[in-house]
Amino acid sequence: MEAFEPISPKWTQSAVHAATFQCPKCYASSKAAKQVWINRRSPVFTADHRRKWQEFYQCNCETVWWGWSSDRPPSDLANQERELPPPRFNPFEE
Repeated sequence: MEAFEPISPKWTQSAVHAATFQCPKCYASSKAAKQVWINRRSPVFTADHRRKWQEFYQCNCETVWWGWSSDRPPSDLANQERELPPPRFNPFEE
């Protein structure tokens, strides 16, 4: 199953809403999920006109839960420094 399939997989039908964006049974993070499906066909628009989606997770403990994409904690990658590409040669600069 691909996370971006247009039709929801059967395992999402028993999902419960997890208010803290982690498994409500064993408290594992979304990174520990066995399966993921994102409902990109039905975005919800917030008061500030941003989109958010339902993200469904099947945990290793077999609990199926969902949370809003806007509630997902920031990625660890966002805090890493990126290496800038080397400057391009400009023949008009000396």
